[in-house]
Parts: sequence; C-alpha cells; structure tokens
Amino acid sequence: MARTKANGIEIEYAIRGDSSAKPLLMINGLGTQLISWPDALLDGLAAAGFRVIVYDNRDSGLSTDFDAYGPADIPAAFAAARAKQPVNAPYNLEDMADDAAGLLDALGIPAAHIVGSSNGGAIAQIFAYRHKAKTLSLASIMATSGRRGLPRPTEAATAWLNKPRKQNASREEFIAEALDTASVNGSPGFPRDDAALTARAGALYDRAYRPFGHGRQLLASIASADGRVPHLETIAAPTAVIHGSDDPLVPVAAGEDVRNTVPGATMTVIKGMAHDYPAGAVGDIVNAIKANAARAS
Repeated sequence: MARTKANGIEIEYAIRGDSSAKPLLMINGLGTQLISWPDALLDGLAAAGFRVIVYDNRDSGLSTDFDAYGPADIPAAFAAARAKQPVNAPYNLEDMADDAAGLLDALGIPAAHIVGSSNGGAIAQIFAYRHKAKTLSLASIMATSGRRGLPRPTEAATAWLNKPRKQNASREEFIAEALDTASVNGSPGFPRDDAALTARAGALYDRAYRPFGHGRQLLASIASADGRVPHLETIAAPTAVIHGSDDPLVPVAAGEDVRNTVPGATMTVIKGMAHDYPAGAVGDIVNAIKANAARAS
C-alpha cells in the first residue's frame, strides 16, 4: 500500500495486476476500506487484464479524516433533505469524485475504467459525467440514481442505515456488528461464510476503526441526493449496471433507473444477491465489468 496527495487530501491506495494493463479504479461504498473488496474480485479483475487500483475514500481507512467536523446528525440531515433544504455536511459526493480524479492524476493515469459499489457507485456516476475524459467505461454496482420516488430500503435495512455507530466499540463488538450487518444485507441466494466475515471485520478494525467517518460519508450522500439525476443522461462512456435481485438496501428498481437513464447502459441482475459480494457471484461481476470495458475499445 502507498499514500499520495490528491485534491487537497492524502489518499491511501494499493494496486494489483500487470503494470502495463488497462487501469481500473475501484470506488468503495459507505464507510468501507480498500481491504473491504473481496480478494477474489480483485484477483479476478487482474486476471481479466486490468491494473486494479483500490483506495480509501476520504474519512475512511488511512486516508484523511474529517473528525474536526464531529459526528453526523443523520436524522436532521434526512429531515432537511425531505424538506428540500440544504444539508449541513463537511463534503459532498462531488468532492469524493474529485478525489478519485485527483488520485488518477497523482498516479499519472490519464483515464481509467471506473467501478463503483453502493455509495461508491453514486460517486462513480458523478465521476463519469464530471470527468468524462478520464472515464473509459463505468460499472455501477448496487447503486441508485438518487431519483426521488424510487422504492425505499426495507424496514430492517433502513434501521441499519440510521443506527448510530458506537464511538468506542471493542473489537468483539465491531465483529458482532459486522455479522449483524450480514444478517440484514447479506445475499439469501448464496451461503454465508461467518468465518470469513469475522476475519474481514477483525482486519478492518485493526487497520482503522473510524465509526464517525461512516456517518459523515452518509451525510455527503444525503447532501447530494438527487442532484446528479439530470447529469446521468450526459454520460458518454459505456456503462454497465450490476445489481442483486434481493438487495434490501438499494432495491433493484433503483439500479434499473440508472440503466434507463444512462444512454446505452446495460444491466446484469444476479439472482439471490443482496447488498454484498458473495463468492458465488464474483465470476458474473467480473464478466460483466470485462464485457462492458470491451465496449470502450
């Protein structure tokens, strides 16, 4: 892993794959770290001919934090958004998209295939219309367009999203929360590997336990809301939408709206997948990304 300065902050990143291969930038979801990506997915993409770049978004992992802002008031932010009032946030998704562009610049990469997951999918969408010349292709995974009126998360997923993150959770409490998250957002069509979930949660805690960053990234998402919808029609890069049929947090209709809004977008719906990356779905995800990237050439 390495660190560089970009867009006024420091970003921790890592690269795997052949240095001469086409660059592919992976943009993480809410409160996750670069080690949150499944190794099987990253190795599969590297084997498919990509130079895979992963990084910690601002306010997560080992990249610059915004702790000086303090914890996020999520209920107040949702109330402001419903009232169509400005949401107080230390940064927005546009800033996070510009972080990604700045990272490519710092690495001397003029353009890359862009892959975003969940909240990172929203950031990737913004990247694709905000930095067109840097976008070879776009893959939006388990992400919404942000359009008002789309189906809402399930009751359980909404409760999970709004639940305050404990400030000083122990390692054991953090792992228990990860298993609880899997019970809400995990894929019902694939076996659940509690041992792998426990190991990954422990590694995340040991590397960087930053619960308030999760809330501030959610603030950024709420603050951006549906502001990107009119711009999605301007995305010129080949676009693939990848979604699970059983996603409780971002219902598949939200992904369909991305597909219907971005010109020429394709969509892959993986049966039995929810809001995670089950091992049995990795092959389909890699194939969808590879096929879409091929359209760029």
